[in-house]
Formats: sequence, structure tokens, C-alpha cells
Amino acid sequence: MNATSVAATKGDESTAGTPAGARVLVFYRAPDDDPLVVERIYSEVSGLMAGTPGLLGNQLMKDVTDPGSYVVASDWVDMAAFGAWDVSRGHRKTSPLDPYQDADSSKRKLFGIYEVVARF
Repeated sequence: MNATSVAATKGDESTAGTPAGARVLVFYRAPDDDPLVVERIYSEVSGLMAGTPGLLGNQLMKDVTDPGSYVVASDWVDMAAFGAWDVSRGHRKTSPLDPYQDADSSKRKLFGIYEVVARF
């Protein structure tokens, strides 16, 4: 995954010191000539991800002020589960979304307001 388009955050620590999980964010941009392509492909890919070990779920969010801008947030039981999936062949299930990754972080705002458009 591209470091400029992915952010992983470690969840709050429990009192026992066990990580609460991981959330991975991947940023996408739909082209002007096909503004819903990210939504279509996300639906297809998410169905293939069902049953992935350690994946708790994911959601597609659309920037309310920049309709071509999307974020996929996936929740994992821990960083180890995400890391194992990231280096596995199963990771290729998301490859249809690769051409739409928004690697230009200079265009991103300091914050965003997103509407959830799909969830799996």
C-alpha cells in the first residue's frame, strides 16, 4: 500500500495493555467522467473481503464538500491481523480500486466531513 494514501491508527489501550484494534484509511478519487466508479468497485471488492481473518468491517465515505473524494476505513482486530492480510495474496482482492487511489496528499485538507455511503 502507498504510505501517502494509507494511515493506520492504533486504538485506545485497555487497562490490561492490550491494543483495542486498528483502523486503516485509504484515500480515493473518482474521475470526472465516471464519478460513481469508486462506489461500484468498492461494493464488488467488499463482497470479496467477507470472511477475511481479523477484518471487523469497512465503510466507504464520500467527502461532502468534494464529491469525487472518498475514504475507505477498515477496522481490524489488531495491527498484526492487518499486516498479515497486507502481505497475503488476499490483498489483491482490492486491486480493482488501485487506479483510483488518491496519492496526492498535497490536495487533502486538514480535516474532512464525510458521509458514509456504504458499509460491509
